[in-house]
Amino acid sequence: MTDNLTVEQRRKNMQAIKSKSKLEDRVAKALWNRGIRYRRNDKSLAGKPDISIKKYKIVIFIDSCFWHCCPIHGNLPKSNIEYWEKKLNRNKERDEEISSFYIKNNWYILRIWEHEIKQNFDLTIEKVISTVNRAKINRI
Repeated sequence: MTDNLTVEQRRKNMQAIKSKSKLEDRVAKALWNRGIRYRRNDKSLAGKPDISIKKYKIVIFIDSCFWHCCPIHGNLPKSNIEYWEKKLNRNKERDEEISSFYIKNNWYILRIWEHEIKQNFDLTIEKVISTVNRAKINRI
């Protein structure tokens, strides 16, 4: 099945996708308000993590259910299936590559699903803070 948008319409649609999501903004703001200092989308780190704290070797990725193929909520578009399968599978492979890179280099890595934030925001923030505190203790 062919795409129901023209090439120009699809290009504009894809360009409108922002590198920072509202969910990332909410998490970042909550962490900042709790006194945790970080960098966002640091290009010097592999995979350009959504939130990173180099001092404690922590990277946090906030994965959307669609783009990162959530096993619970991920779905495949009905049109242009071959393209989307290839694109989304590559995203999953890249996530695994980046995760294994950080694990091999002894970093703390958190991958937070979009639905986790939406279901229980406070628990998600506590999970991040717990990881930061654990990293601080292990650094000493």
